[in-house]
Amino acid sequence: MITSSLLNGVSGYVNGRIAKVVINGEFEITSFKVKEVTDNVVALNYIVPVADVNVVSLIELKDSKNQVLTSNTVNIPIAADQMMLHTITVKEAG
Repeated sequence: MITSSLLNGVSGYVNGRIAKVVINGEFEITSFKVKEVTDNVVALNYIVPVADVNVVSLIELKDSKNQVLTSNTVNIPIAADQMMLHTITVKEAG
């Protein structure tokens, strides 16, 4: 069994690695409304502005060296500025 302390530490490490969100391979978001760890869950809240993006088809989390940490193909139409909630749960497999 992995202790909650270790899981929370790994979550904190992951949170520290995330520098930006890249939408559709082009639009970068570096300002987060929320970027925190609670109970082994990394939570990111950020705004996708309709003036810059009308459909989200790819969401990537990248580090400060522009390396992709996560990549998710999606289909999210944007009709107005959209608050996005992106979560990463760190847990023991098994």
